Amino acid sequence: MGAAFFYHLTRHPLDITLPMLIGKARGAGWRVLVRGRSPERMDWLDQKLWLQGDESFLPHGQAGGPHDADQPVLLSHHETENGNQAGCLMTIDGASISSDEVRASDRVCILFDGHDMDAVAQARVQWKTLTDAGCAAQYWSEEDGGWAKKAEKAEA
Repeated sequence: MGAAFFYHLTRHPLDITLPMLIGKARGAGWRVLVRGRSPERMDWLDQKLWLQGDESFLPHGQAGGPHDADQPVLLSHHETENGNQAGCLMTIDGASISSDEVRASDRVCILFDGHDMDAVAQARVQWKTLTDAGCAAQYWSEEDGGWAKKAEKAEA
């Protein structure tokens, strides 16, 4: 049974933090689904991931292609899609995630911009919704160049 890890981005932007987290998830042997809210944002992310360089290359594709099931990292703006049977789901821009998805995953990562008060408010709602449903959750914040765990809620 998985847990939801909330990542409060305050020092590094999404295009820096997300590839690092994807690399860690891939290192754990997990397929990754990155869920956003719009096709335009996923196009932007697709371009950013291709520009990472040879040392940090992250093979990936956008959902809707003939080889979705084979993608180690799949980008999608569809709310319930998991076309590559990912063990790790990552959401950006307040994309939805259900308690059933948290339970069925090895890990869920919810990334939100700490400088955007609407994004912070949305993350608080997601935390409450998921923990009230009995999901385990951790809240991580960037501090002094590293990540610090600020809160944890055990599985109920």
